[in-house]
Amino acid sequence: MSQVAFPKLLSSQIAFDIARTILDGFNKHYRLFRAVSQQAKTHFESGEWKAGQKAARERISYYDRRVVECVIELEDEYHEEDLTDSVWREVKLHYMGLLIDYMQPELAETFYNSVCTKILHRNYYHNDFIFVRPAVATEYIESETALPTYRVYYPGNDGLHAALLRIVTDFQLDASFVDLERDVSAIEARLIGIWGADQIEPNHQIQVLSSLFFRNKGAYIVGKGINGNREYPFVVPVLHDRHGKLFLDTVLVEPIQISVLFSFTRAYFMVDMEVPSAYVQFLRSLMPRKPRSEIYTILGLQKHGKNLFYRDFLHHLKYSSDQIQEAPGIRGLVMLVFALPSFPYVFKVIKDSFPPPKETTKELIQEKYQLVKNHDRVGRMADTLEYSDVAFPRHRISEALLAEIKRYAPSIVEEEGNEVVIKHLYIERRMVPLNIWLSDAEKKGDDAAMEHGIREYGNAIKELVAANIFPGDMLYKNFGVTRMGRVVFYDYDEIEYITDCNFRAIPLPRNEEDEMAAEPWYHVAKNDVFPEQFAPFLLGNRKVRTFFMKYHADLLTAEYWQTHKQRILDGYVEDVFPYPQELRFSYLS
Repeated sequence: MSQVAFPKLLSSQIAFDIARTILDGFNKHYRLFRAVSQQAKTHFESGEWKAGQKAARERISYYDRRVVECVIELEDEYHEEDLTDSVWREVKLHYMGLLIDYMQPELAETFYNSVCTKILHRNYYHNDFIFVRPAVATEYIESETALPTYRVYYPGNDGLHAALLRIVTDFQLDASFVDLERDVSAIEARLIGIWGADQIEPNHQIQVLSSLFFRNKGAYIVGKGINGNREYPFVVPVLHDRHGKLFLDTVLVEPIQISVLFSFTRAYFMVDMEVPSAYVQFLRSLMPRKPRSEIYTILGLQKHGKNLFYRDFLHHLKYSSDQIQEAPGIRGLVMLVFALPSFPYVFKVIKDSFPPPKETTKELIQEKYQLVKNHDRVGRMADTLEYSDVAFPRHRISEALLAEIKRYAPSIVEEEGNEVVIKHLYIERRMVPLNIWLSDAEKKGDDAAMEHGIREYGNAIKELVAANIFPGDMLYKNFGVTRMGRVVFYDYDEIEYITDCNFRAIPLPRNEEDEMAAEPWYHVAKNDVFPEQFAPFLLGNRKVRTFFMKYHADLLTAEYWQTHKQRILDGYVEDVFPYPQELRFSYLS
């Protein structure tokens, strides 16, 4: 039997040089990514909230910048005729060899894909040329620095209080606490109530991730207690008081509370990680139902999260047979929305043109979605995954849906053999539209569900206001209810910054003729908003009106919006708590 000479197989110097250039591009990206993630600790310690927000926004663009730099370098360096199929095959093999003993191999593979798909035609998007499947395992990768992935504490030795005190002080935050002993005692009491005092045994250990998670105005300690085969996840938020001193606000212990904190509406945390896969593995032990793709995105590694998501989608397509069809709900004027019933996400494409009263363009809508991507979504705006050239099996798309896409968005659809290629789309987590939720609750006579939906709806708007976001179109159909019962905004084509809006009270009519006029008797500028006008569109249902006025009547006043706009203009960053107020320690309320 003949043998293949491996050194002879990898004989192209060009292929090795290309692989090295791509990996150098990734190394630059991840070095900068870690540097800005490390700066989050300094921003938190000094309470520089604006600087922290700016750094978080800028970090999102790092990846695409490095990919473009790498593509330009390769296109300038090599002639297209030299880059044969055999050379590209060798590039991937050389790259795999360079990833041996690498700390972030999965991220480096995704970076490779991003570069290659900008150079190669879609026909090359298979495993011979790019990493459709991962080539390097990420299990058991160990940090090579003095900082391990997590630290281990043994409360059975010196007591739970002492262990918790060490956990907090080991982060060496350069800011003083109001009363750390008081806060640790409150956490100790709550954990003992859950774990049981008799469970604090010598073999009981607490594992805590070595890096804090920073987001908005909070830092989060993430860990779990382990006793035998039982694991108890917990998260401790660290906040500033109005004097700049630190305190421990609560301890989150319920899986649903932790899942909401790390939800798809609250990416991206600033976390310094040498071995990201180890952080993902740890977080999955706390939230086993959350897919790895979502956890990578939570950690600010959204490009790899997007890559994993697409792999999961291809796997789901292979092992399902239902038809992709138009999503339920009221049709929008701007987007076509379709879904695979067995898959918990929806696909959204922008129509080629829009009927009145919409006055916008495709480019402007894409800018709105990018605005949301770069903004602090405070847990109330759904994250979107943006894709180009997505191929769907032709037989899985219903005839009715394909006809709709060709009718309303012909510029983004192509048929290639047995595939339908969508040139540009967004993917979002599927939720129950709030209008459907409220309608179903009314049919069932479930007043509690209606009240919850309306209270959450108002809470969502108020938290968006705190983040300087005006939804624009506030109709219930543009909000969804997650499986956790939270109301989230997901329709971004009319979104604006609060600071760009002019909130006004409707002037009193000057006379009876003004009062009876069909058109406004007062001048209305483009960005004028009259909160009093929300009521006719939102509160036609008697029960809905009762619940809305009970909790959120202030949203119908111009004064509410003007006050919050001024606070934003004054530079104040609002506190938005990603957990219920009643969970905060009682002495803080």
